[in-house]
Amino acid sequence: MPDIIQVNVSRGGVPKRAVEEAMITRHGIEGDAWAHPRIHGGPRKKVLVMAAEIVDELAAAGFPVFYGALGENLTVRGSLPEEWRPGQVWQAGDALIEMTEIRIPCGTLDVYRHPSGRDIQGPMYNATVARSGMYASVHTPGRVSAGAPFELLYECA
Repeated sequence: MPDIIQVNVSRGGVPKRAVEEAMITRHGIEGDAWAHPRIHGGPRKKVLVMAAEIVDELAAAGFPVFYGALGENLTVRGSLPEEWRPGQVWQAGDALIEMTEIRIPCGTLDVYRHPSGRDIQGPMYNATVARSGMYASVHTPGRVSAGAPFELLYECA
């Protein structure tokens, strides 16, 4: 079963740092902020979910990344971005979140350039698969922690 392997927050920008647990509120994850609130954090972008498998793949390819580095709030394992769609409602710990849209990687992530000089945006971006993460809105607030379930409950019509 998919689970949350890390919960991440920051005062704005990347990287986000791991916390043991946090409360997902209607405003996002408690203790988290966005460096550019006009771009991030609107009603449909309260939580950013990232597949650990993608972070692992990028690290194996030589990009200097780690869980939380890409600005994600929830790093999950066992649920691949190929399976994520807008309108899906997931249990994230005690909270319910709804996937809303694929995150488009931006220049902020250029701090994680490959040693060859290649930027990270190209290997992350895919217009139809959430390799760069998926934003979510909050249906039901609740606590979330590493090891908590990340389970697809249903899809909105």
